Amino acid sequence: MQKVFANATEALDGLLEDGMLIAAGGFGLCGIPELLLDAIKAAGTKDLTFASNNAGVDDFGIGILLQTKQVKKMMSSYVGENAEFMRQYLSGELELEFNPQGTLAERMRAGGAGIPGFYTQTGVGTVIAEGKDVKSWNGKDYILEEGIFADLSIVKAWKADETGNAIFRKTARNFNVPAAKCGKVCVLEVEEIVPTGSLDPDAIHLPGIYVNRIIQGDHEKRIEQRTTRPREEA
Repeated sequence: MQKVFANATEALDGLLEDGMLIAAGGFGLCGIPELLLDAIKAAGTKDLTFASNNAGVDDFGIGILLQTKQVKKMMSSYVGENAEFMRQYLSGELELEFNPQGTLAERMRAGGAGIPGFYTQTGVGTVIAEGKDVKSWNGKDYILEEGIFADLSIVKAWKADETGNAIFRKTARNFNVPAAKCGKVCVLEVEEIVPTGSLDPDAIHLPGIYVNRIIQGDHEKRIEQRTTRPREEA
């Protein structure tokens, strides 16, 4: 199967539809599928639900789709760096399903493994538990969380071969791997595509069996929060 496409627009051709659920990888601005997000914005697909740790910042990442009102709902852990995200949520324009970070990652992982739900102590006794089934084991309460089964996964890796075997760098590995696995179709963008067989099998984080389409492109290296201090005089 030919998996490599020329660009993000071609890679998403025939996959986008209004109202779909998209699992997006990345952590903060690290490892986000920025080229695919740009292509979704250009396509004008609307009423989208995103399962993603966060929504980037106002003008980068999923934030660009919030600006154009293409996102109906976020399933996220963190909203702190995106003023438009907070504004839309507080004004009632955007639905938000809060998830503890570990729970969100496990919901994606469970979906990728075909597991419809699991019980966890995380969130017991908080608003996270409202409306969810509760069971007790050994005197402790656990709440039911559902696996995430996305219509589409979009993720970003450092390097991959033509079959989709992928390597992520450091923090980018956190959510990209489970996000990639929980979608019916996975589109992967990478910084570099290498010949099949050139990657060390023990170094591969995401097997190509999970990847349907691949693009290579240039990526912007942004810093989410730049913290500095004055240089000390000698």
